[in-house]
Amino acid sequence: MTEARRIVVKVGSSSLTTASGGLDADRVDALVDVLSKVRSGGEKEIVLVSSGAIAAGLAPLGLARRPKDLSRQQAAASVGQGLLVARYTASFARYGVRVGQVLLTADDTSRRAHYRNAYRTLDQLLAMGAVPVVNENDTVATDEIRFGDNDRLAALVAHLVRADLLVLLSDVDGLYDGDPGKPGTSRIEEVSGPADLEGVEIGSAGRAGVGTGGMVTKVEAARIAAAAGVPVVLTSASRAADALAGRDTGTYFRRTGRRSADRLLWLAHASTPQGALTLDDGAVRAVVEGRKSLLPAGIAAVDGEFTAGDPVELRDAGGRAVARGLVNYDSKELPLLLGRSTRDLARELGPTYEREVVHRDDLVVLNP
Repeated sequence: MTEARRIVVKVGSSSLTTASGGLDADRVDALVDVLSKVRSGGEKEIVLVSSGAIAAGLAPLGLARRPKDLSRQQAAASVGQGLLVARYTASFARYGVRVGQVLLTADDTSRRAHYRNAYRTLDQLLAMGAVPVVNENDTVATDEIRFGDNDRLAALVAHLVRADLLVLLSDVDGLYDGDPGKPGTSRIEEVSGPADLEGVEIGSAGRAGVGTGGMVTKVEAARIAAAAGVPVVLTSASRAADALAGRDTGTYFRRTGRRSADRLLWLAHASTPQGALTLDDGAVRAVVEGRKSLLPAGIAAVDGEFTAGDPVELRDAGGRAVARGLVNYDSKELPLLLGRSTRDLARELGPTYEREVVHRDDLVVLNP
């Protein structure tokens, strides 16, 4: 932890705002004090994934609580995002540090060109000494293209920027083996793999009521990051300095996997399939075991409406999802191609049809 050079820090709404909405300037300043001290020597880089836009917009719009409908959430985010970034800008300015706002949607980051652009932007901001402040683009994101929670976004950003460490800050100082408010429970200091959490009841709601997450989303985010080769510390915002200094605090999730091909992690965890392709047994083996591209000859059925470039689910004959990929054809084109070889299609329809339905570089196997 102390050797980590590039660190992604995620902070939740409950750690930045009051329960009634509105930013708590003292809390924001306290977090910025810690982050600025960590990066002051120039040896460490910080990417801040910050919730709080919707919560910050509640009070200015006269909303008593977080709305449930998407349109009013987007309105609150539109007002609150400006307030959030302005607060960070002013707070970091006390240390002569600039911030850069980066708003992402899942759709932006599962597509190859957009993914590369996101990496280049974040990497350049860090190279120029700025602190990227990342949030989901709640103002325009729809239910179909949302990350769902900034915990998952933080895990994916940590992988995107090739971070050495992910720190998840909440209003709870770690993962407990039961309700931390009840006697007899204890903090889980380290998690080496899924087996360490068997039988552990994980809460789903935060105390402040202004966020969307909870311990469930944080543990899931830690699992995603750890499986992608990024260790994770989960603790409270008040213990951020301890976590970043490598002191004993919170729950430490050890790496459980290696870094994979960058964009595939986003495809697996941040994309929403727009349709499904049912594969025959031979195609399932080729995709899952052989890591081959999916060709028209191996497809038995097409479900849903999608266009070229959309994410689709690949299923076996029993309906089980075995993979996810970006399709190269529209759903209206595919039924005419099923069961046919690319050579025959090229001879009959032209050379543009001598291509894969899903290229192996745009495909990720699920639970192999």
